[in-house]
Amino acid sequence: MSTLLAPRPTKTPASGARSRLARLVPSSRYTSVIVTFVLLVLMFGVGSGRYRGFFSGQVVMNLFIDNAFLIVLAVGMTFVILTGGIDLSVGAVVALSTMIAASLLRDGWNPAAVIVVVLLATTGLGLLVGLVIHYFDIQPFIATLAAMFLARGLCYVISLDSISITEPFFVGLAQARIPLAPRLSITPTVIIAVLVVIVAFIVLHYTRTGRTVYAIGNGGQSAHLMGLPVSRTKILVYAISGLCSGIAGILFTLYTLSGYSLTAVGMELDAIAAVVIGGTLLTGGSGFVLGSLLGVLVLGIIQTMISFEGTLSSWWTKIVIGSLLLLFIILQRVLTARER
Repeated sequence: MSTLLAPRPTKTPASGARSRLARLVPSSRYTSVIVTFVLLVLMFGVGSGRYRGFFSGQVVMNLFIDNAFLIVLAVGMTFVILTGGIDLSVGAVVALSTMIAASLLRDGWNPAAVIVVVLLATTGLGLLVGLVIHYFDIQPFIATLAAMFLARGLCYVISLDSISITEPFFVGLAQARIPLAPRLSITPTVIIAVLVVIVAFIVLHYTRTGRTVYAIGNGGQSAHLMGLPVSRTKILVYAISGLCSGIAGILFTLYTLSGYSLTAVGMELDAIAAVVIGGTLLTGGSGFVLGSLLGVLVLGIIQTMISFEGTLSSWWTKIVIGSLLLLFIILQRVLTARER
């Protein structure tokens, strides 16, 4: 009876204000993505005010055209990092894809068959890496480092020289433009990259596989207790990364119309930087594929601003990206500490 008659706790104006403020402040899992979007808008605004011709729709479209392959690569890396892993082999796999495609096209293979062979080879390599990591309990850093050397070595086995692509279908696809408006167009590679992002978004947020990916990153033991297919998904994310590397390799082949053993050196670091700047935690469990897309666009707009400046060395791109990466890692650390 005394419990029933006890007075209810009164809600003070201060506590009410705090609760309203808590509802207005975004969750830490969204904060990094919001910061990335705001940064992208601010950089575009600065570029528009500083450089003549920067504020145009085609400049935005060129960000997608010039970075379509990196967008796809970052999508695959997002899957891996969300589980708490890493994939250092993706740049070398992109180079291997260009070499396989260029050499087979030079030998007269059908373009469709070439694309299938490339995707099967890269997905198979990713699957092999996932199996090694799972069954031999090897750290992803070591396993993917070995795969990186393997893929780069296979490039040299195929050819030490650059192989030009003159096959009509590939050349026509590389030169094609899809008009969107007067003086505004995109390439087919952008359509492919956007489709990959859409499919990845659906898989991560609306399928059991996606829920398992997030659960693994938040703690593999709890995912096991929930009855989720942890082992299968851990292997699957590296196969997905290999598939995305193969697609990115095809897109890069269309971008350069050549295959070269030394191409895409360091591209894996660009992909990791884009994913982290896009708000995905390196420890896994939190992040969005759309954030990775924004991260790629941030890297692209940095390169665009430096090219518009004209007087700066291209090495400034690496300096700015490194500084941004450090800032976003610190931001993630602060946000996760606040959440605890």
